[in-house]
Amino acid sequence: MLVEDFLWFRSFVRSKLEKRSELLVICEVSDGLEAVENASTLQPDLILLDIGLPSLNGMEVARRIRELAPRSKIIFLSQETSAVVVNEAIALGAWGYVFKSHAERDLLPAIDAALSGSRYVSGDPQRGDVPHGDPSDSI
Repeated sequence: MLVEDFLWFRSFVRSKLEKRSELLVICEVSDGLEAVENASTLQPDLILLDIGLPSLNGMEVARRIRELAPRSKIIFLSQETSAVVVNEAIALGAWGYVFKSHAERDLLPAIDAALSGSRYVSGDPQRGDVPHGDPSDSI
């Protein structure tokens, strides 16, 4: 499931996913409440989730999805690169965090990692403040 309110970026992500036949986008939404409703109904394996969404921000969406679709793995896609926000996302049980500015390079590796049971966080080698670790730490 793809949750992104910016149409251009959502199209970009979809085009990246379409290059991999094993990845199927079952739903696209641009609103936080729609994301919660669709995650509850569809129970997707993976949810690519923006943080800045109308009606309900991505962090609150993730909190609700953890309750309603606990088997769905969440990867955040965000322009926010602050370590505080990244840490909050990981603490919510996210399996990945991809900076939108690194999506070209990091999106597919993040998906591969999450689907194989590992965590993936975008970051420059100089960023010592980007968290890494075992996904079981927060799930």
